[in-house]
Amino acid sequence: SGLPVGIPIGPSLDSGFPVGIPIGPSLDSGLPVGIPIGPSLDSGLPVGPSLVSGLPDHIFDDHVKFFCFQVLEHQIKYRHGGLSPAQQQLIRETLMKWLQGQLMNSQPEKPFIRNKAAQVFALTFVMEYLTHWPKFFFDLLSLVGLNPHGVDVYLRTLMAIDAEVVDRDILHSPEEVRRNTLIKDGMREQVIPSLVESWYQILGAYQQSHPEITCQCLEVVGAYVSWIDLNLIANDRFVNLLLSQMSVEDLREEACDCLFEIVNKGMDPTDKTKLVESLCQVLQSAGFFNVDQEEDVDFLAKFSRLVNGMGQSLVLSWTKLAKGGDVKAAAEALRALETKVPLLLQLLVHDDDDISANIVGFCYDYLNVLKQVRYTLLVGNMDIMLAVMKKLTYDEEYNFDNEGEDEAMFVEYRKQLKMLLDRLAQVSPDLLLEAVGRVFNNTIQRWQTASFMEVEVAIRLLYMLGEALPASHGAHFSGDTAKTSALQDMMRTLVSSGLSGYQHTSVSLEFFETVVRYDKFFLVEPQHIPNVLMSFLDHRGLRHSSPKVRSRVAYLFSRFVKTLHKHMNSFIEDILSRIQDLLELAPPENGFPALLTSDDQLFIFETAGVLIVHGESPAERKQALMRSLLTPLTDAFRLLLAKLASEREEERQAALADCLSHAVGFASRTSKAFSNKQTVKQCGCTEVYRDCLQTFLPALSCPVQRGSLRSAVRSFLHRMIICLEEEVLPFVPAASEHMLKDCEAKDLQEFIPLISQITAKFKDQVSPFLQQVFMPLVLAIFEVLCRPAEDNDQAAALEKQMLRRSYFTFIQTITSSGMNEVLANQGELLLSVSCGSPGFCYPGVENIKWVWFSRVLRGKDGMAGFPDFIYKHIVPACFLAPLKPSFDLTDAQTVLTLSECALTLKMIHLRRGPEFIQYLQQEYLPSLQVSPEITQEVCQVLQQPDAKVLKNYMKAFFQRAKL
Repeated sequence: SGLPVGIPIGPSLDSGFPVGIPIGPSLDSGLPVGIPIGPSLDSGLPVGPSLVSGLPDHIFDDHVKFFCFQVLEHQIKYRHGGLSPAQQQLIRETLMKWLQGQLMNSQPEKPFIRNKAAQVFALTFVMEYLTHWPKFFFDLLSLVGLNPHGVDVYLRTLMAIDAEVVDRDILHSPEEVRRNTLIKDGMREQVIPSLVESWYQILGAYQQSHPEITCQCLEVVGAYVSWIDLNLIANDRFVNLLLSQMSVEDLREEACDCLFEIVNKGMDPTDKTKLVESLCQVLQSAGFFNVDQEEDVDFLAKFSRLVNGMGQSLVLSWTKLAKGGDVKAAAEALRALETKVPLLLQLLVHDDDDISANIVGFCYDYLNVLKQVRYTLLVGNMDIMLAVMKKLTYDEEYNFDNEGEDEAMFVEYRKQLKMLLDRLAQVSPDLLLEAVGRVFNNTIQRWQTASFMEVEVAIRLLYMLGEALPASHGAHFSGDTAKTSALQDMMRTLVSSGLSGYQHTSVSLEFFETVVRYDKFFLVEPQHIPNVLMSFLDHRGLRHSSPKVRSRVAYLFSRFVKTLHKHMNSFIEDILSRIQDLLELAPPENGFPALLTSDDQLFIFETAGVLIVHGESPAERKQALMRSLLTPLTDAFRLLLAKLASEREEERQAALADCLSHAVGFASRTSKAFSNKQTVKQCGCTEVYRDCLQTFLPALSCPVQRGSLRSAVRSFLHRMIICLEEEVLPFVPAASEHMLKDCEAKDLQEFIPLISQITAKFKDQVSPFLQQVFMPLVLAIFEVLCRPAEDNDQAAALEKQMLRRSYFTFIQTITSSGMNEVLANQGELLLSVSCGSPGFCYPGVENIKWVWFSRVLRGKDGMAGFPDFIYKHIVPACFLAPLKPSFDLTDAQTVLTLSECALTLKMIHLRRGPEFIQYLQQEYLPSLQVSPEITQEVCQVLQQPDAKVLKNYMKAFFQRAKL
């Protein structure tokens, strides 16, 4: 069992020795001898104390008792099938004796011991109820009676049985599922009525004296009601008892939960409607619907969950009845729904968000009913709308500077409310637009005196309309005149009211989010652009006192400019002047905190690039503006690179390298402004970016902090290949030479996509360069792959795997670009492709190899010794690779690889014809000890025209070969 030694354990189940005799290990656990032991069932002595019962308290402390139960748990769970009938009987008697002892104790055991005992009882029940212990429950009930200590263990055992047999959150094997189904069927037939009667007796007996036991019993009823006959519970006697407990302060929360489970029980829709209505009538007459008078928010949270369950049950009943064509019953369910809306609204607008959140599901489903019946006069439409608007409002206690768990919960709650608003828009779009307009205009008119919560939620509602009301590609200001007019009025009010100066983080953020959400408004009314631009640029936006606002506005400003750049031509140089200080590279020795982080600055550089590139200035002016934007970066880069080369302190080196990487990243980000219509060449900026390249490339040979610098320069090269096109080619050889020095797997893995990009884009133009760099690259790759690594170093193994994949993808790129001359006379390469590489066993990479083989075979025999290469390397690879242990024929990716392998063989046959068949028959397959009959089969299938037949045959061939 792997249990620790040295702990008193009790009798060995097969020892046969009387009490007190030193005995060998108990339960086959490997425990030491010399342990005081209880009687064995076949010892002939009176049955006395056993494993966990009957001994004085000073002998077994709580931890020893717990351990003893763990031993029994392990034995029952893992070794029960190997126990003899006498041993199984001893376990049953041991458990019952322990339970009998609880009835006589003045104080109950600690809860953790009772819980563990209940688990052991439940495991024993699961193993033996259908076979050896069909009277399990009757034995328990007859023993415990109404003894509170016994009832406690009985109820805990029932919950443990529910966890073992019913709980859907626990994954069971098919065999366990079948067993559990049989157990439940047996319980329904034999004991459930008796169990239900025991629950009724317990609920009545302990309501006053032991409320904790009553709560346990309510939990049991709630757990079991999902799969037992509901009529045993949903009857006047039982429900009246539960409803009476709703008035007992110590019991009402658990009674709510129990009623919730009853209401959620699947049943006939008409009967469900009657059940819910009867419950509601009793609850209403008892005063539970007077939510305003209730001060216990914990109870109200439970009660709102119950109301939510009742409401959703009525919705489900109406849906089923309406689909079934029962018009009368459906109408009754609909009327029942309407009568619950006032209660729904009371709970939805409650100050406690937990109470409100619990009713959102019912509210959402009710609105769905409204949408389906298209009957907008039904109760509560506008009331729900106003309730949602109210509940969207922040609390005064919300901590915007240090958001914690409470704040995160409110954000999630707001998402739920947004779903309601979206559904309201589907039910009554005009009504929603009118309601939001009224709230918005009333608030904005008095924004100087209104609280931040009111102002924020007013703008938030305007923002949410954008997603709630349908519009194609954000075209909210075209189409439906009523909608566009209302939205335009609100946007005009927003941007002209002066509200952008409201001094609260939440209002500032909501203002800019909404301005960008409706940026197409400014295409309709461009006269508002200057004022909004100033709000972005001054203390209200990019220079706001809150870093959170500054960061978000940097991103939103870039989006705003991208949409409206055509309307900003007259402001371009003014904007660039105003953001000049935000474009400065902050050196590490600068002790002043920057207004923006480096990530935020990326958006500012991109925005500056967009303004320059898409402006209406001539190319000479664009070049001058772009140079003035990038020259400070390149100047700073040269100075910092020189400092880095001479710096000795590692921390300082890292800071300098970080700053250098930012400079390259900023320059790279400006290039995103170019497009097919506005190329670097057309804008006259080619020379500017060539100068940047000339400045950045020396960083590749820097002896320190190579990783981050190489990564930054490599990313810039990727961008320049797109933007400069052939102008970048003179820089590629030197860059490649530097990047291939002292490479790690990650360096090469990131370098190969760059070479692949160059190959795919320029093709024949880079053929001489590729022929020159190819073998150094291959040698560098294999040098890295052959380096020894620790067996358990998963990170290194993954890096090598990704490098192999990159390598074969690169070979495939060369082939697909029609540049086979690069591969000509590269015997080492072909060998590497056919044989893989050290440790090669990855199906994804293997598949790339076969695709490459197929492409090579479709081309011309342009490589020296190509036929010989086919027979020496490709054919053996086709047969030997699938025979490797790592080649899993049950894996989908591997099967795909096998298909490519079969296509390669097919292609060889098409190229070499009878010569290939003769080679297989007379030389290769006999060398693999393949029988003449199977050899003949292979050759016949190869000659058939349908490749699918070959694929299926090869899979069967290798499956047989691996047996």
